[in-house]
Amino acid sequence: FLFSIVGTLLSVLIRLELSSSGLRVVALENQNFYNLAFTLHGAIMIFFVVMPGLYGGYGNYFLPIYLGASEVAFPRVNCISLLLVPIAWVLVSTSLISEFGSGIGWTLYPPLSTSLMSLSPTSVDLIVFGLALSGISSFLSSVNFLTTIAVLGVTNGAKPWCLFTWAIVFTAIMLIGTLPILTGGLLMLVLDLHLNTQFYDAAFNGDPVLYQHLFWFFGHPEVYIIILPAFGVISQTLSTSAGKLVFGGPSMILAMGCITVLGSLVWAHHMMTVGLETDTRAYFSAITMMIAIPTGTKIFNWLSTFMGNPFSTISLDTWYALSFIFLFTLGGTTGVVLGNTAVDVALHDTYYVIAHFHFVLSLGAVIGLICGYFYYQDSMFGYTANVFTRNTSDSPYLRVWSIVFLFSILLTFIPMHLL
Repeated sequence: FLFSIVGTLLSVLIRLELSSSGLRVVALENQNFYNLAFTLHGAIMIFFVVMPGLYGGYGNYFLPIYLGASEVAFPRVNCISLLLVPIAWVLVSTSLISEFGSGIGWTLYPPLSTSLMSLSPTSVDLIVFGLALSGISSFLSSVNFLTTIAVLGVTNGAKPWCLFTWAIVFTAIMLIGTLPILTGGLLMLVLDLHLNTQFYDAAFNGDPVLYQHLFWFFGHPEVYIIILPAFGVISQTLSTSAGKLVFGGPSMILAMGCITVLGSLVWAHHMMTVGLETDTRAYFSAITMMIAIPTGTKIFNWLSTFMGNPFSTISLDTWYALSFIFLFTLGGTTGVVLGNTAVDVALHDTYYVIAHFHFVLSLGAVIGLICGYFYYQDSMFGYTANVFTRNTSDSPYLRVWSIVFLFSILLTFIPMHLL
């Protein structure tokens, strides 16, 4: 919660600064702070809000419950992975006040991140080591989850795994496959910065594009690592609200498997402007648009589940699940548009891209997080916690807040498609 407040305040600072021409918030002699703000906004929101919340939080709490186990396989490893997160966050946040700071974007692209002239090497070190610790934490959790499922999930019952469990399985597989690549890329970045290696220095036969390949080979599966647990939460919510199993359960599992495989093969669609060959662009463009097929399957199955709802009222968690479907469909549609190479080259690094990934990643994942809170609060707290009424489903305050929240989101990000 603390991490999300910091990340949100940084985004508010960015919006205030852009609200009109000239300097609004950032002082004239400290203009680098603006670059610093969106560097940390991206890193904190992705690595320290959504991942620890959806994957680490709900995964650690509810995976053993869904498997009928008393605890995860390695509780002490679990504790280590939890304790690493605040340490990593402190390291990343400290880069804000370290010398000149590191206004290099959350992707840490060289040669900017390896240039000693324009920034502080210490600050880059803090961000890199913070992200590395966060990655180690996620890696430990993934090994823990897969071991728990493999050992306890098989021995503790013959009932089939629920969709949330399957989501955790596919997420853990992606994390274990891609995190070492990111760690290697970041290590090479630090070596370039301090030990004069030339991995990313084009003047000495290095290649900055190599870093982009290494980063996005993790970075694109990362967005599915973030959203798959949200898929699991939405499936459980709609299943409970409709009083039946999710429509087309096996196809939902197959869709998550397809998303896992295809999502790991499309990393270079983030790099259409770096000089890829035409055939390479065509491949990445085609596979990118193919991801819409399993994703569309999930959307239609969720809607089919909800339309068979025998209950007349819509609880708060169901309302958030429907909001998730609506926003995710909008964001996915713009994703198919951006998957086209010619369009992507024109729209690269524009607000259209910002609007796209905020719809699917930020708003989809954050609304999944909120939906999970309202859905699981009875299980987590033993009662329906709310300061206004005893039951959040009946709270007019929270219902009004959710509607205002949804319309605020739409008013913030839809105009970005036109900028």
